[in-house]
Amino acid sequence: MAALISGAGAASMADIVATGETGAAALSVRGLRKSYGGQEVVAGVDFSVPRGTCFGLLGPNGAGKTTTLRCCLGLTAPDGGEIALGGYPVPAAADAARARVGVVPQFDNLDPDFTASENLLVYGRYFGLADAGIRARIPALLDFAGLAGKEGARLQTLSGGMKRRLTLARALVNDPDIVFLDEPTTGLDPQARHLIWERLKRLMAQGKTLILTTHFMDEAERLCDRLAVLDHGRLITEGAPRELIAAHIEPQVVEIFGDEAPAWAKARRALGERLEVAGDTAFFYCRDAAPLLAALPEAPGLRYAHRAANLEDVFLKLTGRELRD
Repeated sequence: MAALISGAGAASMADIVATGETGAAALSVRGLRKSYGGQEVVAGVDFSVPRGTCFGLLGPNGAGKTTTLRCCLGLTAPDGGEIALGGYPVPAAADAARARVGVVPQFDNLDPDFTASENLLVYGRYFGLADAGIRARIPALLDFAGLAGKEGARLQTLSGGMKRRLTLARALVNDPDIVFLDEPTTGLDPQARHLIWERLKRLMAQGKTLILTTHFMDEAERLCDRLAVLDHGRLITEGAPRELIAAHIEPQVVEIFGDEAPAWAKARRALGERLEVAGDTAFFYCRDAAPLLAALPEAPGLRYAHRAANLEDVFLKLTGRELRD
């Protein structure tokens, strides 16, 4: 790992482990860098995830999230920096680190030729677990995922939500200390999303560490103890969700909808601290929304919503509203 030390005076990973600095951290990342084709996609990222917490890694498409996580799991070799996962230096001891890690990938990669229980059994064998031990765990894992009684179900008979929950159960087959979740509720209906949220909270109550990527800001705000926002390979802010909202955004937001909303809002820009326009929607960010709300009855053709600022407002302010591919 010495070759991966980034920057003069950086402490070596051996020193970090020897002093017990990573003892309280499930994941520690320092000065992480990775380039492809001469383009730096991760540019000196630093963060630490305490054990037993949920940490969110957020960012637009192409921000560097996937590359960061692949480096943390030892699946991609970094160009610089230091990583300790579960107290093990990565990539030097990635196999040992991954033995205590579960992964829920962005896209379900269950084996369609196996039943629900067979998917768990075969996956458990990758960790060197005995079949008897895996079989003993399968009923509890399926019950945890809301799939009790589905042991013999073929993948073709399961809904998308069921497959997603089976992927979560599979990630827990080795009873991991740390679980990586890459957009775990994408494509799910509200009922399935809420069920997975409840199960993830149950895992945290058991002391497990969750590392989450998501494009749903309400999900991150609901689940994460802390989160970091990446953009263009750089960490641009980090903190608890409510702290970030208080630090970056005015407390009240008034959204005004309609064809005439942009022109109406621009003519009354002074009624809020900040105005953003996207399509036919005007977003007023206010410390005191009363003057703006008093003026809205003058525009009967417009609709509006008055709400508290949230994490999505922070995300859009920091990373912009333009579409990312």
